[in-house]
Amino acid sequence: MKTIIKVLIVSLIFLGLIFSIGNKSYIKDNKDKLGTEINPPKRDEEIIENDEIDWKESKEPENYNTLEEAFNHSKRVNFLILGLEELNSDTIMLASMCQDEESIDLISLPRDTYIHRKGYDAGEQRKINAVYYNHGIAGVKKAVSYILKGIPIHHYLILDYEGVEAIVDTVGGVEIDVPFHMKYDDPYSNPPLHIDIPAGRQTLNGKMALDFIRYRQGNQGGGYPDGDLGRIRAHQEFLKSFATRAKKNILSLIPSVLKYVETDVSILKALGYGKSMLNLENENINFILLPGSPEFRRVQGKRFSYYIYDKEKIDFMLKEIYRVVEKDKKDSL
Repeated sequence: MKTIIKVLIVSLIFLGLIFSIGNKSYIKDNKDKLGTEINPPKRDEEIIENDEIDWKESKEPENYNTLEEAFNHSKRVNFLILGLEELNSDTIMLASMCQDEESIDLISLPRDTYIHRKGYDAGEQRKINAVYYNHGIAGVKKAVSYILKGIPIHHYLILDYEGVEAIVDTVGGVEIDVPFHMKYDDPYSNPPLHIDIPAGRQTLNGKMALDFIRYRQGNQGGGYPDGDLGRIRAHQEFLKSFATRAKKNILSLIPSVLKYVETDVSILKALGYGKSMLNLENENINFILLPGSPEFRRVQGKRFSYYIYDKEKIDFMLKEIYRVVEKDKKDSL
């Protein structure tokens, strides 16, 4: 029984990661970056279908020679995590689980990440959060894999706003230190936003928790002093607090989770993954923001804010995660 509970806790950690739903790319209005009309870059190459990847049973080697070798032979299991806002994906994450080291690397892709699909030329359609509306989960998997150098994506998890509120209420709320008075109103948002959370340590119910993770800034500006970095840190603290709370409410949480989560992870696979991650601790979850930078661009005469990913830095990031050491670098060690 203890083993089953620990396995479910591991699954809940993944579900908790989705709670950063609403983690939109926070881009300050910097007119210096606009200048004159900017020609959009050439369209990204058409995203290619991913082949099924076999799950290798051998232990992870100390390192690989290339990313391609690592992707083909690593025992890592990668989960695509989506948080939905209506028909768009408001949160997009890639959780890479290393079972041998009992660790998880979590890569967050800002919803405004620029990706230009063939036939989708409007400015709004060049953001990764628009892919789900047109192509569903299969399209998002292709887009994320494309950006992350062809990384295999083995499973997915999807949760919407209703699920966030219900699951937080099921565990009895989440205790968090709210850094400042969060107040914001947007009656046109779906669902409408009427945020009013006082500063200080408190237990947030489902509605307040959703408001907390959706908050960006007040109607008159303000918000996190360091912008999106502060917001991401607040979300990480929320996730850790939720994971701790979930451990104490595992039995009541199970049926609630099943109602609101869509996933292709079978029970048998969940048991297999969980068995190898029984000692996973919060400090073994590594939060990473997709390398890149915010940028304003004009498309068809309109201004749009995008997050432009950095291919070279992504390559470096993935090689660190997968322990890729090129031969010439090995020889020099």
